[in-house]
Amino acid sequence: METKNALTPLPRSVSLVHAGNPSPPSHFSRNVTLLSVSTLTIMSGATISASLPGIAARFADLPNVELLSRLVLTLPALFIAVFAPVAGLIIDRYGRKPLLIVTLLLFATAGCSGLFADSLFGLLAGRAVLGIAVGGIMTTATALVGDFFAGTERDRYMGLQQAFVGIGGTIFLTGGGFMAELHWRAPFLIYALAFLLLPAALAFIREPARSAATRTRTRTRTRTRTAADSLGTHGALLLAVLLIGAVLNMVAFYMIPTQLPFYLESLGIEAPSLAGMAIGLGQLVGIASSLVFARFRQMLGVMGVFALAFGSMGAAFVLLSVAGTYAGILLAMAVSGIGMGTIMPNFAGAAMLLASPALRGRISGLLVASIFTGQFLSPLLSQPLIAVKGYAATYGMAGLMLLVFAFGSLAVRLSPRLRDAAT
Repeated sequence: METKNALTPLPRSVSLVHAGNPSPPSHFSRNVTLLSVSTLTIMSGATISASLPGIAARFADLPNVELLSRLVLTLPALFIAVFAPVAGLIIDRYGRKPLLIVTLLLFATAGCSGLFADSLFGLLAGRAVLGIAVGGIMTTATALVGDFFAGTERDRYMGLQQAFVGIGGTIFLTGGGFMAELHWRAPFLIYALAFLLLPAALAFIREPARSAATRTRTRTRTRTRTAADSLGTHGALLLAVLLIGAVLNMVAFYMIPTQLPFYLESLGIEAPSLAGMAIGLGQLVGIASSLVFARFRQMLGVMGVFALAFGSMGAAFVLLSVAGTYAGILLAMAVSGIGMGTIMPNFAGAAMLLASPALRGRISGLLVASIFTGQFLSPLLSQPLIAVKGYAATYGMAGLMLLVFAFGSLAVRLSPRLRDAAT
């Protein structure tokens, strides 16, 4: 197993904390702060999912309000996808902490703008700025995990990080559902929590030594040097497959927060709190599965975990397609939690296996961009299908696609030749 102290120390004259061997007090505080920052990512869109019917009703006089109201949830994803690669370039060249602090402040300000926006387009503008902030936060957080941890310790931390995302999802999504019953604007108040994290980030997140050590080398490279050049042809191909998989996974996965409240309404289950509770249940199961992600990773390998995650998500979507009651919806969401808790740390872990220190920020940015490209595309692709086929059939088709991915991952895991080619 790789040890956590895997980074080359800098000379004493450089006033940076060594990434792999921080002082004991800052180690705990830094990790807790970074985990808390990770909970913000779930808030970028899904926190207000229970408000979508209320938003649609408030602006019902606008053309295409059904699609526009869903864009309130997913528009941040487009701006995350655009800005995350830029954020990766910035943090590889200039360091992690400055961008993290700026984007935390921007996140809180833009997130709360929904409390005051008096038009749907003003609401969408605030969500766009929020997306820029999340792109910086997620890219920086992923790169910092790569800087501070290695090997099995990294897998454990990524599992714990996903558990914190799940905890945030359970609290924020369920709370957002209840707050939406008071008023559709109320869930936007949750974004103000980011203001509370700013002092901790300023005090406990230090610039990692690895980032400083590679910054000078990054600046001296030619500007035309690309990530593909540094990875090599085989590494670039594996990265491309990983990124495409992340896009397609999120196209399917984000059908839960964007479409489930409307699906429940079509079944006669109209209370926003019930939609929030159902989505929160999936997050709760995801917490449990993410806490054992490192063990899954050791037993099954990267492709084995992908097979497990895609399989559980596919099964959950098939269950959604045949569910006629709220109990059936809850069962499907519980099954989906297994995939929720394991697939994101597996994507991040696989990306970090490909990333050299000099490329860590950029590869983190590309992964974040792929994830949120899928989120943005999700309603654009699913809504026309729902209009023609209905909710049940659309969930069923998405489930079958995910099961195909599961069997493909399993085939790679079980075939020594394919597994060797992938690793």
